[in-house]
Amino acid sequence: MKKKIIHTPKAPEAVGPYSQAVQAGSFIFVSGQIPVDPATGTPVSGGIKSQTRQALNNLSAILAAAGSGLSDVVKTTVYLSSMDDFSAMNMIYAEFFGAQAPARACVEVSRLPKGVSLEIEAVALIPG
Repeated sequence: MKKKIIHTPKAPEAVGPYSQAVQAGSFIFVSGQIPVDPATGTPVSGGIKSQTRQALNNLSAILAAAGSGLSDVVKTTVYLSSMDDFSAMNMIYAEFFGAQAPARACVEVSRLPKGVSLEIEAVALIPG
């Protein structure tokens, strides 16, 4: 099995020595996405709701570049800088995933890159 690097300009550039995503067989492993506007390279303003929306838009763009989508996500991990944001994050997360939500872990961490409030990583399938 060969790995394939996935990259799209519709999502933020990596802030370190890693890929936006890697395809291995029929799986796509998407690196943690933070709420950065890909056009400006800066975090979006607003609270946890706007940050969750941007991180999931970034995740969606990377999946699309790989020929996949949010409906193909089987597992996510959400990192929050404060569990006080859990309910608000869940509201936006549910808008993106609906009733067929993937398995998920959600943990509180002390800090995230660029001072953002959350980061979301995912594992998805390539349909077909």
